[in-house]
Amino acid sequence: MATGQNDPERRERIITAALDLIAEEGVAGTSHRKVAARAGVPLGSMTYHFGGMDELLREAFIRFSSSIVAVFEERLGAAGTPDEAREAVADLVHHLSGGNQRELVLTHELYTLAARKPAYRELTREWMRRSRVALEWHFDPATARQLDALIEGLSIHRALETEPHDRALTVEAIARITRAHDARS
Repeated sequence: MATGQNDPERRERIITAALDLIAEEGVAGTSHRKVAARAGVPLGSMTYHFGGMDELLREAFIRFSSSIVAVFEERLGAAGTPDEAREAVADLVHHLSGGNQRELVLTHELYTLAARKPAYRELTREWMRRSRVALEWHFDPATARQLDALIEGLSIHRALETEPHDRALTVEAIARITRAHDARS
């Protein structure tokens, strides 16, 4: 691991380390010292690359939310028909709830931070906006908003349930929401 001034990956390692720590210990358990140790960088690198913990958290959560939006774009971008788009939405629900505890914890940590600190609400609003844009490739804006909320809610329920619902329930819920969209098309 590079330790000198010529370390172009240092900032990215710091962000990755911050996300890992947030997933393990929560935002409250994440500190400059812990992040620097995890990233294998001197503590001074934290203040060199980030103006404070809020800036680091924002950058980390921007990266995280962008990775989730990329999944939306990949799945929905591959859909060529309305039925394929519905399947892509079902795939998103089951992918996002499919046992990746890190993503689940990071999502909830960001929501909690946004609930407590208004500055982070803009991050969550941007995440939702970008998700809806991908959904609007196939559905009108009102349906996209409803589907975005459905994806979020069903993903959380599936991830936290001891006996998560099956794909048939997901598909039925998507059909109910998109039925109105089909009638308008």
